[in-house]
Amino acid sequence: MSLLAGFLAAIGRVVLGWLAATGRIALFTGETLLHMVRPPFYFREFGAAVLNVGYFSLPVVGLTAVFTGGALALQIYSGGARFNAEAVVPQIVAIGMVRELGPVLVGLMIAARVTSSIAAEIATMKVTEQIDALVTLSTHPMKYLTVPRVLAGLITVPVLVGIGDIIGIMGGYLVGVNRLGFNPASYLQNTVDFLELRDIISSLVKGAAFGVIATLMGCYFGMRSGRGAQGVGAATKSSVVAAAVLILAANFLLTQAFFFQ
Repeated sequence: MSLLAGFLAAIGRVVLGWLAATGRIALFTGETLLHMVRPPFYFREFGAAVLNVGYFSLPVVGLTAVFTGGALALQIYSGGARFNAEAVVPQIVAIGMVRELGPVLVGLMIAARVTSSIAAEIATMKVTEQIDALVTLSTHPMKYLTVPRVLAGLITVPVLVGIGDIIGIMGGYLVGVNRLGFNPASYLQNTVDFLELRDIISSLVKGAAFGVIATLMGCYFGMRSGRGAQGVGAATKSSVVAAAVLILAANFLLTQAFFFQ
């Protein structure tokens, strides 16, 4: 009986810990949203965050998308050959990249590159007492550190997703035309005819949601970092894991909302 009680108590502690963490993240998110609409606004920090989140992420997004699009074309052609359906490669590459692979892969790349960077930067600032210095200068840490980064994620990640979608489709086009023997004009026409406005809107909305999640998790875990180098490492690891899991969960919910109403 004592073993069973101990087991149930352990499960209860885990559940309560998850619920407490969810509540803290919800409160942090609400506070961030409130500060977004209240002055002052730090435009210089926002500009630096746009460069970090958006512009400097272009190379990794482009490389990820082009190879994913090419591999997707090969896989669809190989699988479709079993049912004499090789001709659907352009359509499936387009819908696969725009609806799912483009937003999700860009979101995960942002989580790997940007979330970890933000968490490590803010955690280091906390360890070196720079955040305390901001408070003594009457500067709210969330306004100065969190709001510009979350706004940058909200604005720039949908742009990255759009670019990633285009590059991924072009990767499939290059493989389809040069390796699989598709007619170039016919491939592009099938791609354009098959995509709907809802597909594009869903892709961009997912990008906005994933950008907010990635930057918010970096800021949250950075602000809650423990002291010392070990605390910085733990905050960085936790931020990336949380961002990746939440991005995949949000992707499921948004897919259901857009396409299975």
